[in-house]
Amino acid sequence: MNVALITGASRGFGRAVAAALSREGWRLILDARGGYDLERARSALPYPSNAVAIAGDVTDPAHRAALARAVEDATRLDLLVNNASELGPSPLQPLSVHPLDELEYVYRVNVVAPLALTQAVLPALRAAHGAVVNISSDAAVEAYEGWGGYGSSKAALDQVSAVMAAEEPDIKVYALDPGDMRTAMHQRAYPGEDISDRPEPEVSAPAILRLVAERPRSGRYRAASVLDASLVAT
Repeated sequence: MNVALITGASRGFGRAVAAALSREGWRLILDARGGYDLERARSALPYPSNAVAIAGDVTDPAHRAALARAVEDATRLDLLVNNASELGPSPLQPLSVHPLDELEYVYRVNVVAPLALTQAVLPALRAAHGAVVNISSDAAVEAYEGWGGYGSSKAALDQVSAVMAAEEPDIKVYALDPGDMRTAMHQRAYPGEDISDRPEPEVSAPAILRLVAERPRSGRYRAASVLDASLVAT
C-alpha cells in the first residue's frame, strides 16, 4: 500500500488531497495544527482506518520528529505533500510596512519547515523512489501588491524544490501551483470580500494524483496544466 504524508490536512487543499488519495487506497499520515479539525478530517475520509492524524506545528522540531516516526512505523513513504502554509498579516500588507517578525514566521512555515520535514523523511523517500510535492502559488512568480511576504516565501520554496530535484535523482520533486481556490487562507487575504467565484480545492486536488501516477520530470507545474493533459513545467 502506498503511503503519503500530508501537512496542513485538516482543511482546504490538504484535506481535498487527503480525500483524493484515500479514495485511491493510500495509507495516510496527516498533519495540522488543530487536533479537533484534523481528527474530523481523518474520520470523514473514504477509508479513515487507513489514516493516522498527528496534530502539531510543522515549525516544531519535536513534531516533525513525531511525523518521521510515523513514517518509520509505516515502513515506507511514497509521497510527501508539503501543504501547510502561512499567509502572514490579514489584511495583506505592502513590503514597506510588513511586520518583520511576521515575515520571519511566514518563512519558517513556508520554506524552512518543508525543507526540514523533507530532510527528516528523505531516506524513506529515496528507498521508495517517491515524490515530494511542495505547494506553491502564482504569487511566487507574479508581482501582486500586498503579496510580497507570502509570494517571496513561495518563490524561495520553488528554488528549494528545484535544487532538491537536482541533488536527489532518486526522487521526484515538484512545486505545484494549485491556482486560486475557495479556502480559509484565501479568504483571509481578502477579508470581507466574496470569494465564492473561486473553485473548491477538490477541483485541483487530482493534479497530485496525476503527477504521482505519470511522474513527469521534476519541476514547477500548474494544476491546470497537469489536469488538461499537457504536463508542461513552468
